[in-house]
Amino acid sequence: MSWLNGQPCDGLPVHDRGLAYGDGLFETIRVVDGRALLIERHLQRLSEGCRRLAITIDAVELRNELVHFCQLLGQGVAKLVVTRGIGQRGYAPPQPCQPQRLLLGAPLPAYPPRHAEAGVRLFPCSTRLAEQPLLAGIKHLNRLEQVLARAEWQDPAYAEGLMRDVSGRVVEGVFSNLFLIEDGTLCTASLVRCGVAGVMRAEVMARAAQLALPVVERDISYAELLQADEVFLCNSLYGVWPVTGLAERVWPVGPLTRKLQSVVADLLSDS
Repeated sequence: MSWLNGQPCDGLPVHDRGLAYGDGLFETIRVVDGRALLIERHLQRLSEGCRRLAITIDAVELRNELVHFCQLLGQGVAKLVVTRGIGQRGYAPPQPCQPQRLLLGAPLPAYPPRHAEAGVRLFPCSTRLAEQPLLAGIKHLNRLEQVLARAEWQDPAYAEGLMRDVSGRVVEGVFSNLFLIEDGTLCTASLVRCGVAGVMRAEVMARAAQLALPVVERDISYAELLQADEVFLCNSLYGVWPVTGLAERVWPVGPLTRKLQSVVADLLSDS
């Protein structure tokens, strides 16, 4: 199931700048019983990305289209892609531009239940994230760093990979955000230089605040990660996965991780 600008389609035009330059943004949205979960957070992040890239969209039209698409999809994943539209050769953005809206439907990935129940091991990726504050936080279409990082391992013993920036700071997983717990405080990486501000990351921080759990966004060193009491990953499709291993370090699945996992699981299953 796929739509282009509200109509059934097979793909984007070959001259679209999203294809040529990665000139656009995307959101990957879990759909349950015809509803787009965390829709407000997804659309808020998309709006911020469009503002930064100077892509003008009709927010009301986009929302209505997404809601209708998800109603028809019923269950699974809706991928929403917004590009600057068709352009000729050269980097200069077309004036005026006519943004394109692409919606793709797919089944929910079949993640093994053990990832959530027993936890996962992290692969220490050697690929580093470049530091670019202009793009930090938004979910733009150029994900080559993640492609290179994910190609580093094939061993199914690793469910995710750890990504650091060029200075060695801990940032995120390949397709997840990462949290650690130290002395009862929930910590996650500052995303002022690079990384994706995940919608589930935002939801976890909001739920933690409701539980009176202190939350801090700051730089995290690799050594500090290894000394953490608890570590977990989050993503808008699977919720929360406890992290039980990285290199030689082994963690138990901690009580605060379980508490937040339970809160998020209720959100993802709520009908």
